[in-house]
Amino acid sequence: MDHPRAGTHYPRSVGEFQAWFRTDADCLDYLEWLRWPAGFACADCGHDGGWELGDGRFMCSGCGGRTSVTAGTIFDRTRTPLTVWFTACWLFATGKDGISALSLKRTLEIGSYQTAKRSGRRLAGKSRGAAKVE
Repeated sequence: MDHPRAGTHYPRSVGEFQAWFRTDADCLDYLEWLRWPAGFACADCGHDGGWELGDGRFMCSGCGGRTSVTAGTIFDRTRTPLTVWFTACWLFATGKDGISALSLKRTLEIGSYQTAKRSGRRLAGKSRGAAKVE
């Protein structure tokens, strides 16, 4: 697989999105497949192969380095559940001009406007042709 294809590797509708990403484990499985379609490959040494540790991280069988599926992504070191992040990504990607922080707050039932604004900016900063989040 060269690149994921819409309609095959991405959900086509809200219903399909909700069916694919019901839990954080579903989101992690999807991220793992996107990041390592042929199986785990160490970013440090380039070695193919390793194993998953009890805490969800992966350990390289070549250099012993440890990493997670979310390392180096917008999902890294966040306390926000992946299901919330994935929904925010879906809303951002399917909205004509992105999504406002207030809409994110209301739709995702995020506690504060500031949290929604930071999340929206984090999303916008990682997307191509980044839309402004107000």
